[in-house]
Amino acid sequence: MTTKQRFRNKYRLEVRERDHQPAHVHLAGSGLDVIIYLESLQTTGQWPRDLRDEVMGFVIANRED
Repeated sequence: MTTKQRFRNKYRLEVRERDHQPAHVHLAGSGLDVIIYLESLQTTGQWPRDLRDEVMGFVIANRED
């Protein structure tokens, strides 16, 4: 597991190298485990709207990495 970015010092955007397809990242921390699918940008789980905007902005700008 690799942490790609931290948000607000309590959430981590993680790549889990041996995880299932399709390509996705996990937003974890403080009880959250949200999955963000990189191709479609669909998500699973509930999370705060203002955090969602911040994280999705980062994912969109960096999803090719």
